[in-house]
Amino acid sequence: MPIFGGKENNVFVTIDKHLEAVELTIIKLRELVEAYVNGEIERAEMLMGEVEELERKADSLRREIETMLYQGAFLPVNRGDYARLSELIDGVADAAESAAHSLILAKPKVPADLKQEILELLDYSLKTYQLLEEAVKALNKNVDEAIEYAKKTEVAEEDADKIEYSLLRKVFESEKITTFAKIVWDKVITKIGDIADRAEDASDQVLLMALKRRG
Repeated sequence: MPIFGGKENNVFVTIDKHLEAVELTIIKLRELVEAYVNGEIERAEMLMGEVEELERKADSLRREIETMLYQGAFLPVNRGDYARLSELIDGVADAAESAAHSLILAKPKVPADLKQEILELLDYSLKTYQLLEEAVKALNKNVDEAIEYAKKTEVAEEDADKIEYSLLRKVFESEKITTFAKIVWDKVITKIGDIADRAEDASDQVLLMALKRRG
């Protein structure tokens, strides 16, 4: 049963839209990276524009949430929590856009034997974010469920971290990758890993909010 009503319901609707826009930004980033590693550079460049557009949409929705909060949705004690949560969620889209920019602007040579592992890291980062989405959506319905999904987000982020570390080690140990490409892939891979890291940061905020609500 929902915990809030009235103005708060409008905030929750916008939060759902914000969550979806951020998820689509990550999905579009994956399409971009997959196109790039498969040699479809022009398509990857075209997808860059779509990543940017989705990130802008997410940012606009974050500002809309903040406006509704400061216009009186929720008690003052809760407004800061939701503003902080929307900011952390928006940071995930920022990381996705930054990864895309790093890749498309520098255009490093693709390490052929690491293609699948790069895409695997993207998949794990997306999975981590999707668990965060479930945690956020549960906040208005079932705080215990929100806590469980927040914990699952943390576990998924740890799995993504392991893939990121393995991938970076292989990049730097490779004798086939140039120094320039190593520097660029380090940045791109780290930014992709940041998607999971920032999702986990947001899940910490969900956990805090859920525990406060449970008392």
